[in-house]
Amino acid sequence: MASEAQWRAARARVQLYAALRAWFGAAGYLEVETPTLVPTPGLEPHIDPFEAPFIPQTGVGARRSLWLHTSPEYAMKRLLADGSPPLFQICKTYRNGEVSGTHNPEFTMLEFYRPHADYHAIMDDLEQALSSLELPLPSGEGRGEGQIFSSRPYERLTVRDAVLRHTGIDLFAHPDGASLKRAAKEIGVHTGDSTDFDDVFFHIFLERVERQLGHGRPTFLIEYPASMASLSRLKPGDPRVAERVELYANGVELANGFSELIDPIEQRKRLMEEQALRRSLGRRVFDLDEKFLEALPKMPPSGGIAVGLDRVLMLLLGASEIADVLLFPARDFV
Repeated sequence: MASEAQWRAARARVQLYAALRAWFGAAGYLEVETPTLVPTPGLEPHIDPFEAPFIPQTGVGARRSLWLHTSPEYAMKRLLADGSPPLFQICKTYRNGEVSGTHNPEFTMLEFYRPHADYHAIMDDLEQALSSLELPLPSGEGRGEGQIFSSRPYERLTVRDAVLRHTGIDLFAHPDGASLKRAAKEIGVHTGDSTDFDDVFFHIFLERVERQLGHGRPTFLIEYPASMASLSRLKPGDPRVAERVELYANGVELANGFSELIDPIEQRKRLMEEQALRRSLGRRVFDLDEKFLEALPKMPPSGGIAVGLDRVLMLLLGASEIADVLLFPARDFV
């Protein structure tokens, strides 16, 4: 049986979606829908998709594995390559095995892209969209810490400066994992057996930095080390960092975005590296999405970001767990 808090969240969710659609529509964005069921899932090393076998019933097609998407990113970028205007969607997204205080295996994502723009423009758009969320929520209902989204301007903080601020470690002074591992040991952060730079970094970041971000006002954490570029381009003039951004509020990660990488050769290389990493971790390895790669040469320079709306709703209502803002949380049946 749903609690009163869950019903309150359900009413606020309607208002949240309406406010976002109103803002993006007024800003010239087109709302789109892309398939939830896809032939090729993303290759993120630490995310597993849900498999959904296709079994022909009408004689059309062959039996094969399809997947519930972990992000609508590839499909939306193909639309950008086809010449679309700025576009957004609010959709269900699926990631297998993710159940925690801030994770549900089925969750709602806002994803948007602006052609002929970069991560700075995307940050500006997201800040304006989120700051519009305060008034539409039902008056008289607990808004908890939600007022944080109206605390503008949002902080823009580089990863290097964030780590330096909270640990005293200068990432640029430690270009390899072994060196960074020694610096972590000096401040009492245990990093396990790995000497991989990214592994060591995330031990430090999760233990000493992440929970400190976005208090008082949201923080855009920008310019990740180049090894963590993912689908973003490297910063012109400083290839040590990538034009990648994450948004934090009250120590909770809400969004992940990029100045998009549109070089198909570099993108193929990175995806093959992710295949290799998945293989080394004992995870299932998927084929590359060739239609996505074929579209990249036609895609204009663009910025895009994905936002976890259930977490946004948590902060708006002062909820302590993601299950508190879902009518049917996964914790009830897993």
